[in-house]
Amino acid sequence: MLRRPFLTDLSRYAVLASGTPTLWRLTWHPRLADDPFTLGVASGDPTATGVVLWTRLAPRPLDPEGGMDGLRTVVSWQLADDEQFTRVVQEGRATAAPELGYSVHVDVQGLEPDRWYWYRFRVGDATSPVGRTRTTPRAGALTPLSFAFASCQRYEHGYFTAYQHMAAESLDLVLHLGDYIYEYAGITDRVRTHPGREVRTLDDYRNRYAIYKGDALLQLAHQRAPWVVTWDDHEVDNNYAGLVGENAFESEEQMRTRRAAAYQAWWEHMPVRVPRARSWADLAITRTVDWGALARFWVLDTRQFRSDQACGDGNKAVPCGDWADPARTLLGEAQERWLFGGLATDRARWQVLANQVMLAPFDVAAGDERRESMDQWGGYPETRRRLMAAIEQHATGRTVAITGDIHSSWVNEVRRDPARPDSPSLGVEFVGTSIASEGDGSEGWAGVTAQTRAENPHMRWHNARRGYVRCSVSPSEWRSDYRIVPQISVPGVAVQTASSWRVAHGRPVLDAV
Repeated sequence: MLRRPFLTDLSRYAVLASGTPTLWRLTWHPRLADDPFTLGVASGDPTATGVVLWTRLAPRPLDPEGGMDGLRTVVSWQLADDEQFTRVVQEGRATAAPELGYSVHVDVQGLEPDRWYWYRFRVGDATSPVGRTRTTPRAGALTPLSFAFASCQRYEHGYFTAYQHMAAESLDLVLHLGDYIYEYAGITDRVRTHPGREVRTLDDYRNRYAIYKGDALLQLAHQRAPWVVTWDDHEVDNNYAGLVGENAFESEEQMRTRRAAAYQAWWEHMPVRVPRARSWADLAITRTVDWGALARFWVLDTRQFRSDQACGDGNKAVPCGDWADPARTLLGEAQERWLFGGLATDRARWQVLANQVMLAPFDVAAGDERRESMDQWGGYPETRRRLMAAIEQHATGRTVAITGDIHSSWVNEVRRDPARPDSPSLGVEFVGTSIASEGDGSEGWAGVTAQTRAENPHMRWHNARRGYVRCSVSPSEWRSDYRIVPQISVPGVAVQTASSWRVAHGRPVLDAV
C-alpha cells in the first residue's frame, strides 16, 4: 500500500479515528454508484527511472466524498510495455483514503530510461482509461525534447479545444504553469450553474477540481504524456501574496486556513512528487526536472513566498512606495538560494525557468514615465536584478523562461537592465496564452499601441488568442511554435501556428522562423 507522503498532523487523524472508526476500515470491493474513474488518470514528474501515476476515485464527483462510501479502498495499478498490457513491467496496490479525497499517487521506480510505458488502475470490477507515460533520458544524454506548455483554463469561459490538439501532438512532456482552476463564485459546468460564494473550504476546492478534471479533452491530454505542474494564484485566491489575500477582510490566520485547503486539494488532483511538509499550508512545490543533460526545468513558486504587491497592486508608475525596497522578494530567500545556486553549478545545455508571471518588463506608459505591473517580476525589481546577475554570470545564452498568467502570448528578449533599450540580452522568454480564460480573445497586437511597442523594444511578438506553445529543443537550438485556436466559444475549431521563433544556444536573441 502507498503511504501518505505527508506524515503530518497526527493528532488530527487520531481524533478522526476515535470518532469515526469506519474511516480506517479497508475494502477491496466498494459499493460504487457509477464508474469511479470519472476524473481520468494522469502521470507526472518523470525521472530517468521513475514516474508518478495518479487517479482519484469519484463515481459521483460533486456528491459528498465524490460518491464513495467512506471506507479506505484498495486500488490496483499496472504499468506495461504495451498498450494491450501483454507485457506488464510492474504492478501493485495503493490505498485511496477519504481524508485525502480518495486520491491515489503511485511513485513507480526501477524503470528503464528514455522509455514509453502504459498504465491503468482497477478498483472492484471497474478499470480506468489507459494512460501513456515515459521516463526521461539517462544522465548525460543530449536526447532532443518535444514538449508543450499551457496555463489559465477558466472553465466557464470556453471549451478546452486546445487540449484536443495538444493530445494529437507528438510530445514527450507537458508543463502546466498555473491557474489550473479558478476560485470565483458562480461557475457554469456547461450543464448547470453552481451559484454561491467563492471557494474557500477543502470540499469547495475538491468540487471545483472535479468540475475541471471531468472535462474529456483535459483528460485526453493528461493520458498522452507525463505532466509537470506548478500553481499560480487562482488555485487559492486571485493575486494572493504569501498570507495576504485579495480581500482585505481576510486575516492572515484565515488565509493560512484557506491556503492549507487549497494546497491539499491541488496535491490531491495532481501527479506530483513534492517534499514532505509540516502542514498543507506550507507545501513546497519548487523542484527540478531533468531531461538528461539537454535541459533542466526549474519549477518555480512565485506566490507562496512573495512579499505583498507594492503600491496597492495593479499597473503603477515607478518608483513608488516600497517598490524598490531590497527586502521585498518574489521568490523568498530560500527559493532564491536554491535557484541562483543551481544556475551557478548545473551544466545542462538549457536552463528553463518554469515560471508563473512575466519576467520581461512591459512599460505601459509613454515617454519618460515608466509604469509596470506590480504583480509581475517588474513589481519586484531587486529580485529581478539578482536573477539577472545570476544568469549573466553563469547561464547567459542558455536560459529560457516559459511563462503563463496573462491570457496572451508574448515573445521577449530578457535584457540585463529593463530601463535601457541598449542593454544586452541575457536570455529569452516565451509567454503562453490561456487555454480558455477570457474567451475567444483577439488577433495581433490588440491593446498594444505602436507607441507602447516602441517603449518596449525587447518585446518581439504578441497575440491574444487561446492555445498553447509547442517547443522543440536540441543541443544547438530551441524552437517555439505558438499554436492558436481562433475560437473556443464553439467546440472543435482547428488549430493554427500563429508564429514561430528560434533561439541558437549561446546566442540569447530571437529569430523569427
